[in-house]
Parts: sequence; C-alpha cells; structure tokens
Amino acid sequence: MSNRLYQGMLPRLADTAKRCIGTVDEEGNVFACSEAARVGETRKEDISGVFLTNEPLIIGANAFCRVDNQSGTSMALFVQGDDDHALQSAAFCAAALSCVEEFAGERYDRLNFIKNVILDNILPGDIYLRTRELHFNNEVPRAVLLIRSVDGNTEGVFSATQTLFPDKAKDFVVNISETDIALVKELRSGTMEGRDLEKLARSIADAVSPQYETQPHIGIGTTVSTIQDLAASFKEAQVSLEVGKVFDTEKKIISYDYLGIARLIYQLPKRLCGMFLQEVFKRGTIDSLDEETLFTIQKFFENNLNVSETSRRLFVHRNTLVYRLEKIKKLTGLDLREFDDAIVFKVALMVKKYLDARPIRY
Repeated sequence: MSNRLYQGMLPRLADTAKRCIGTVDEEGNVFACSEAARVGETRKEDISGVFLTNEPLIIGANAFCRVDNQSGTSMALFVQGDDDHALQSAAFCAAALSCVEEFAGERYDRLNFIKNVILDNILPGDIYLRTRELHFNNEVPRAVLLIRSVDGNTEGVFSATQTLFPDKAKDFVVNISETDIALVKELRSGTMEGRDLEKLARSIADAVSPQYETQPHIGIGTTVSTIQDLAASFKEAQVSLEVGKVFDTEKKIISYDYLGIARLIYQLPKRLCGMFLQEVFKRGTIDSLDEETLFTIQKFFENNLNVSETSRRLFVHRNTLVYRLEKIKKLTGLDLREFDDAIVFKVALMVKKYLDARPIRY
C-alpha cells in the first residue's frame, strides 16, 4: 500500500487516540506519521521483538505493534506513550491498518487487472479466472473513455476524474501514459447510449477545464457487454482521438459510434488513398484550388448543395457562385451541383486531409 495512503489515515487515527501515531519499517525508519515533520526520522529503540509477536509492546516511551500486510514486508505502528491507553491504541490502530491493507490490496489488484485487460496484456482464459477471483460481474455493460491531456497535466486530470467517479468498485480510472488516462465506466443496463456517453464526457471536460486550465480531448469507445471486450472498446476510443485529430480538429469529444465515413477512410491503406486522388483529379491536382474556392466548396456542402442559400450565406450574387462552381468543374471535371460528383469530391477532400496528416513515406 502506498505511503501516501498511510499518511492520509494516521492523522485521523491520531485524532481518535489523542496521541502521535506513526509507522516504521524493520530498521526503525518512520515512513508515515500523524506529525508530518517526523517522516524520515529513524527510531533509536531496538524494535526487533515487535515483529516476533502479535501483541503490542512498550519500548521506551512508545507502544509498538506489528502490522500484518498483504505484501509481506515488515512494518510496525507506534503510539506515543507508555501507558495502557497507548497499548490499546497501538493494537486497535494496527488492526485498522491491516484491514485497510487487505481492502487496498484487492482494490489495486482489481485496478491492475482492468489495466491489463484494456491494454490486451492478459490471456482470454486468465480473464475468466481473474473475474471470478476478484468477484467481478462479467456481464455488466461498460465503456472505455480515453482522456488525453493536451498540456501533459495528467495528475490534475486524474484527480478530477477520480473525484467525479468515486465508486471504485464499479468505475476504474487508469493511468495509461504521460498524456492519457482511461476511464472504464460501468453503465446501468439499457439506460446509456452514445449521446449519453458524450454528455458524460462533457461533464468530465467541464470539471477539468476551469480547475486545471486545460481542455482535455476525450475519445469514447462503444459499449461492450463483457470484460473480455473492454480491450476493443479501448482501441476504439484511441481511434476516435486519432480520427478526430485528422478530420475534426475543433471537436474535443469524439465518439467512435459517430465517426461516420472518417473512420472508413482512416482505415484505408495510404497508397490506395493516393491512387484514388490521382483517379479523381485527372485534369489537375486538388492543390490547384485556392483558399477562396475551397471555402466556397465547404459552404456549398454545409448548405446541402443549395445554390441560393449558399450565395446568401456567402453574401455574393447567385451568378457569382455559379461562376465559381463552373470554374471548379473546369479545373477538376466534377460538377458539385450533381449529387454523385459532390459525393466524390467530399470524399476526396477527406482523403486529402488524411494524407496530409499521415503522408506516404517511400
């Protein structure tokens, strides 16, 4: 168990016992204490006898008691004083720490198990055995949300996410890398869909942004029904972030369920994409289109190929827009007023954006 957890518990125990309480290793080094300034001290008493019995002992001016822990390392607790109250407090507090050790050990085992599952570091047969050992409900719907800290402040994002999801028996916040944190969220059966998960992700972003002055990017995997499938949901959350980085840079929350054609293009071989562009733009490359023309095309698509509405939004005469569309047809051979040509051009623009982000290397 981490020293930080001990350091958080001992002041509370000290308030109850009305005495200074600390923990030491076999050499007498104090690694946690209700009086924080004493952490790092080395006790001068010979406390070797403490580790040979389960009973508390008075040694010098303190009561000592061995703490049984899951890791098997030798540690003891001391309470200031040489009276019966110190002995009773030492026995009580040592038992309390042992119970916390047992709970924390199972908690961290569950967390490590979930981390190994989503990273695909465990065999399918072992997943089944571990779910039984750790008393997991294997058939509860869950989804993985991947939270990426743009400025590298993962500690702050991790803390905020844990605060939002305090039920550590059902929801797991896992450190993945120096920029990524995964949230494995247990969902109530049949009550949460893709849009609900986006709302959940938005609540995380809203909690993180004001406090830590960072806007995280969040990728959402699909909901899965078994623990074995969590690795797939995690990979989908990763793909969501990568696809969003290429095709929709302004969006901070991207769901795998709503990637659409961008997901298909992202999974195509780059050489095939290059061949597609060459086939579409036989008369000239897409790079021959200037910024004004590309902006016009974007607005034309946004207004569902409606010439009148697009010209109104662009504050240009209808004939001016028609002239620009004719110019595009002359350069590319594609008439964007025709539905089939518009589809081909739209896909070509997305393919071009994909290749710009991931160029072909020869």
